Amino acid sequence: METHHTCSKTSPQEARAGYVIIIMAVFWMTEALPLAITSLLPVVLFPLLGIMGTGKVCTAYMKETNMMFIGGLMVALTIEHCNLHKRIALRVLLLVGASPRWLMLGFMLTTMFLSMWISNTATTAMMVPIVEAVVQELFKDGEEEMKREPNVRMVPDGMSTCSSNNTLEIDLDSSESQNLEAVSIDSIADVGKSCQELTAASADQRSYSCTTHEYKQTIRTCVLMSIAYSSNIGGTGSLIGSSPQLALKGILDELYGSAPGLNFASWMAFNVPGMLINTFLAWIWLQCLFLGFKRTTADDNTQAAVIKKLIRRKYEELGPMTFHELATLILFILCVALWFFRDPQFITGWAEFLPAVEVDDATAVMTIVLLLFIIPAKPRFWNRDTAERNRAGPSPALLEWKLVQDRLPWGIVLLLGGGFALSDASKASGLSSWLGDQLAVLSFLPPFAIMLIICIMTAAVTEVASNTATANILLPILAEMAVTIKVNPLFLMLPATVTCSYAFMLPVATPPNAIVFAAGRMNPTDMVKAGLLMNIVCVVVICVLMASFGSFMFGFDEFPDWAVPQVKNATMTTLSQFSNCTSP
Repeated sequence: METHHTCSKTSPQEARAGYVIIIMAVFWMTEALPLAITSLLPVVLFPLLGIMGTGKVCTAYMKETNMMFIGGLMVALTIEHCNLHKRIALRVLLLVGASPRWLMLGFMLTTMFLSMWISNTATTAMMVPIVEAVVQELFKDGEEEMKREPNVRMVPDGMSTCSSNNTLEIDLDSSESQNLEAVSIDSIADVGKSCQELTAASADQRSYSCTTHEYKQTIRTCVLMSIAYSSNIGGTGSLIGSSPQLALKGILDELYGSAPGLNFASWMAFNVPGMLINTFLAWIWLQCLFLGFKRTTADDNTQAAVIKKLIRRKYEELGPMTFHELATLILFILCVALWFFRDPQFITGWAEFLPAVEVDDATAVMTIVLLLFIIPAKPRFWNRDTAERNRAGPSPALLEWKLVQDRLPWGIVLLLGGGFALSDASKASGLSSWLGDQLAVLSFLPPFAIMLIICIMTAAVTEVASNTATANILLPILAEMAVTIKVNPLFLMLPATVTCSYAFMLPVATPPNAIVFAAGRMNPTDMVKAGLLMNIVCVVVICVLMASFGSFMFGFDEFPDWAVPQVKNATMTTLSQFSNCTSP
């Protein structure tokens, strides 16, 4: 009886940990509770179920990765607060062409770059008004012409008369409409009969109105969709661009330390090429789907000149660069440099000059955050205005705590912490090892096929679940699975992490999707049709890059030594349990 109790001791813990993970996965997907509150369930359930102590669970919510994430968000908030991101966006748009297809590329490149450093949601929300202004300017001349020839015109709600309830609106005060007095319209609903009695000129004008509106809506949908796509794709370009990669970094640090060689520099070196390829393919695909590849006409060149003038005017409205913007830009560049050169691996990093302790990315970004709170936003020496220079009281800092308190997404911080708590509990309870053993049946498949299957499943799940929640649940399992089938854990974990951001089909998949869906009043079918191919394309690109460029960078050809101790520890644990079972 005593022997049986010793042998089955670990099984209930695995089941309890699995139960908590299932409950949290369901709550995360259904949002029965707010995502951040669901992330706090480990603090309650793990101690009560005997899986982990309260102190150990709570430490998962403030690891080095969380501190790096908080610091990165504060830097991003400063960029948004001083409108530096808007200046960068408008400046890039001035450098590209102003035809619809080149404008779309300019919007995509700008959104992609900004999403590498600041929130995808904030980037998209900033770009949408600029897109609306540009689209309105594109069709301004056509709409003014319709006002001058108002036999058939746009109805007040902005919908074309040809597509809005089949009704026709006629201006009886115009001289042209006096010729229509003999026309008998027995019923407004009988549009077909009435249209036949109009003059040929009126019919042509109505056709122009309908075509113009439809084309305008097509352009708006295409450009807005390109912003959402490039925002999601751009978030994969840096280690702080999106929370799934921070979840990956935290789990790798917990399991293997710094041995896998994944840091800020290596992440960018691998993912920036894929990010650029996917953005370019998205640009081509959206043109095929919405715009076609017709040759540029003289009217297009005229419109381009008008659009460029509009963008230049908006840029000039920002005025000269302020000290707030300049100081923020310098500190941002310094922050990226500190991250990149901490341990670049191709040269000696600055952290190696401090051998006594391990210095990580959180130290670098928090140094910059301290400077943001210290340096004044409006120093007296910078102001040319005498009254401003002699003002009473100190200048506000580049970043103020009230702004951080109001706008920092604290829920995402808790979401990351909840994922790390799940990872720790899966490891402590033995659930990860058990799941890895069950998935060992897939070892007969080639590693590339396993990776492709995982990425396809991840892309499907992330359409209906939070990207961070998907990564939190999936990555600890993939780590154990990789060890079981004897492949480098990065080979499965890295592409799955990137795929968590490839959610293009549904408005609810990501905040950028929801923003552009509402702003463009899109048809859900259009978003699904365009997003399905983008999901497939991005999954194929990341898998091909992993098998080629990734193998060169991270050495996927052989099972790494840093993962071997995990196998040894699992074996020793099994032998120890077997010894306990057989001992008298």
